[in-house]
Amino acid sequence: MFTLDCGRAYLYAHPERELTPDETQRYDEALARRATGVPAQYITGHQEFWGLDLIVSPAVLIPRPETEHVVEAVLELVSAVRSEQSQDQGQKPRTGVPTPHDLRIVDLGTGSGAIALALAKELPTAEIHATDISPEALEVARANAARHELTSRIKFHRADLLDGLPHGEFDFVVSNPPYVGESEEDSVQLEVRKFEPRNAVFAGPTGLEVIERLIPQAQTVLRPGGWLVFEISGAIAEAVRHRLAGWTDVGLTNDLQGIARVAAARKPSSC
Repeated sequence: MFTLDCGRAYLYAHPERELTPDETQRYDEALARRATGVPAQYITGHQEFWGLDLIVSPAVLIPRPETEHVVEAVLELVSAVRSEQSQDQGQKPRTGVPTPHDLRIVDLGTGSGAIALALAKELPTAEIHATDISPEALEVARANAARHELTSRIKFHRADLLDGLPHGEFDFVVSNPPYVGESEEDSVQLEVRKFEPRNAVFAGPTGLEVIERLIPQAQTVLRPGGWLVFEISGAIAEAVRHRLAGWTDVGLTNDLQGIARVAAARKPSSC
């Protein structure tokens, strides 16, 4: 498909198709790169996420199916928040319960823009923001937003975590932060260690270093009653739960393998 720049249906429907000499060379070069360990996504420049065909490059982490659990968790919480609002109709609105038209979400460390684009696709009335410290990553994310005609829906910011964002104005802070500890490096796939951006994978010695900065910053930018939702690993699940002391409705969600994958917590309405 990559060599011929065609879809799967065309490939299956034309088994008699023979490669030209130029196509054969392109195919062989791609195989040679893959044989050195370069991820297939960096060779083809594409990865599917939440039904979206995303551009990827070595400047960004390759979006993975496990991260779709983060999107699912946010959508479930949005539905619950709107249900709260519906129950409050005719009564005084509760603090921290956003209305559908003013929902504000920030995707921290957006990388390719995968989470931000998926949420923009599913929540057409929401205002989406996306941050990343890497200008190269933001370039990829903006390109993906343009490809899917979502440029007007997402505001991109070059920032270290949530620096510079307004305080107390967001309903959701969402992230797939670096959460692998350097002590776990030998257990990480070689192609991840060798080719994917290190600062998007490894957080520091324990794997909690970025999350420990993220939690208080999220509390600052969230409205009372707002939600923090982020990806984790089973290795740090209990440590994350401990660091969310003081938040309400703290919960961990497992992935399809039964491994803790998503942490969610709500900022107290009294904050």
